[in-house]
Amino acid sequence: MRLDSKTKTLLLPVFLLAVTIGVEAQTAYQVVSVSNGGTIAGTVKWSGPMPHGLTVPVNKDPEICDPDGNKSRNLDRLLVSSEGGVANTVVFLKNISSGKAMILPEPRRTLDQRHCQYEPHILLVPESAALAMKSSDHVLHTIHMDGAASFNLPFPFVDQTVTRNMQTPGLVNLRCNGGHVWMNAEMMVVQHPYYAVTDEGGHFDLDNVPPGRYQLVAWHEGWHVMGRENALDVFTQKSVQRVVFSQPKTWEESVVVAPNSKNSVNFTISDK
Repeated sequence: MRLDSKTKTLLLPVFLLAVTIGVEAQTAYQVVSVSNGGTIAGTVKWSGPMPHGLTVPVNKDPEICDPDGNKSRNLDRLLVSSEGGVANTVVFLKNISSGKAMILPEPRRTLDQRHCQYEPHILLVPESAALAMKSSDHVLHTIHMDGAASFNLPFPFVDQTVTRNMQTPGLVNLRCNGGHVWMNAEMMVVQHPYYAVTDEGGHFDLDNVPPGRYQLVAWHEGWHVMGRENALDVFTQKSVQRVVFSQPKTWEESVVVAPNSKNSVNFTISDK
């Protein structure tokens, strides 16, 4: 299905809402000493039949983008392990105003372009902190960002790092404007450090959480294909087709963190 201009206009308010999903507006976060904090750990699991995966042809730079000769790329928007764990789900505390130091895992703040794929697929960057980006590919890429950040950055040189400060909290979509239409990633620019991304088994862990009652949110970027839209390869000036996905999904659970406690919260998500 191809999206016409009327459909895009109708979807615009939904997209603007999605920009803020997962990053709650709040007063300035305050770093304090947390001597009796608890932990929140758990899993995100899939329930029910799996949606059909989406495969797109690798129709540009196959010697770099498709070294194994598969001729196609699975977009891997929904990654479920053999045990049912859902990877690449962001789990975070809602509206927490004070706590541990504003530090997030360094691998989530560094982006590489390798075999025409973004690594990692989900990024977490503190508000006003820098995102470091490079390309390991011997082809031209251009990272285009929209949402809470707006950049269009070419990468003509291999392994040359470029940094940009992410000044505004919110959701940022990343894609390649160099004709590699299957490349996409999501970045959350966040105001507190109580965010985690589930691993391949769907596990997450939040530590040094101040005692209190919280809403714990699981956020997934979404996996349904809404259609395709025309895009421009900035290098060839040719029109290409890019997949348009459904909006992100969220689930919430309440949790009470007692001093020095260990808390288990498990999410079950489905296609319903």
